[in-house]
Amino acid sequence: MSDTGDVTFGDRLREYREHRGWSLADLNKATHYSRSYLSNLENGRKVPTADVAQACDEALRAKGELISAARGDKVSKLDRAPWQTAELIQRMQASDTTASTLESLQSTVEEMCCQYNHRDALELRQEAHGWLHHVAGLLDRPVGLKAHADLLVAGGWLALLAGCVEYDLGMRTAAESTRRAAMQLGLEAGHPEIVGWGHEMTAWFALTQGRFRQAVAASARGQAVAPGGTVQVQLIAQEAKAKARLGDSGLQTALDRGKEILDHLPYPDRPDNHFKVDPAKWDYYAMDVHRIAGDDELATKYAHGVIDDNITPDGVELSPMRIAECRLTLGVVAGRGGDLEQAVALGASGLKEGRQSKPPLQMIATELDQELRQRFPGEALVVEFEETLRGL
Repeated sequence: MSDTGDVTFGDRLREYREHRGWSLADLNKATHYSRSYLSNLENGRKVPTADVAQACDEALRAKGELISAARGDKVSKLDRAPWQTAELIQRMQASDTTASTLESLQSTVEEMCCQYNHRDALELRQEAHGWLHHVAGLLDRPVGLKAHADLLVAGGWLALLAGCVEYDLGMRTAAESTRRAAMQLGLEAGHPEIVGWGHEMTAWFALTQGRFRQAVAASARGQAVAPGGTVQVQLIAQEAKAKARLGDSGLQTALDRGKEILDHLPYPDRPDNHFKVDPAKWDYYAMDVHRIAGDDELATKYAHGVIDDNITPDGVELSPMRIAECRLTLGVVAGRGGDLEQAVALGASGLKEGRQSKPPLQMIATELDQELRQRFPGEALVVEFEETLRGL
């Protein structure tokens, strides 16, 4: 995307509004700001407040781009290079644990969590491990109680991120070890959210390995530890996905419960943070549940919506992994509708090279393969897709 130093908030707002196919009247209905005020914002006659920027970002699902533009950030977060800086490392190595240095560390950790969906997995893992090494070194030195707690929290988020990336890369043993370390750091810091995400990772690992009852149990443990926040929403989603695959009823009740909690949470300042859940991410979870439940109409609706939400006005894919799963979902629906060629084409597109989380991608692609083998036994295109899947 363009540098926000050259592109104004009004330019960005118009881009996203037109990208969604909305009129000013549509945006007025979604945000409750008047059409004339919104027009003045787009034309640069009014300066956006933080509230209007957040309302527009949420309504247009701009993934924080409008919030960033309103703040006047010099660089779009989509264009940011890896966050690691020599100056901050030197300050950390010198045991400079002042409030400003710890705040910089927290910003660094959050930025890395926001890079999860699109950055090269090996690079991100290497940087996360590098920062964990620095944090561990500081924890071995005498620091104040507040600084010690802040370092434990930073280490917990870094370990969660590293564990997710390791699992994406197929490093199951390393991922489980890192997950345990993250939970221990969360417990020591007295931080329920980090502990809850540790349970969420257990549920995710179990779900993608076909251990659906263990996924449900891990989701319940996590919700007991960290109720009422973002992680509970994610845990409910994992629970619903596992129960769908077990053939349980009451899935809509679970989805409604998660959506209700999400609706009462503030819209995240950085919705691209892997450890935050916004309405667009919830639609992605609902898509999976409806596909498994056989509700093809809703699964299709959510899949198209998620793809639209994760492509910028100038065509950049914000979350290649999420888009890949949407294409596989559309492939399943096409197969159920009797369109083998379209199903295979969508399936192959979902497995194309790019940033991938291999375990969930393999799980959904295998479910597509099972649908195709059942509906089109012996067809050459099905054999071709199976070969592509084996290559994954």
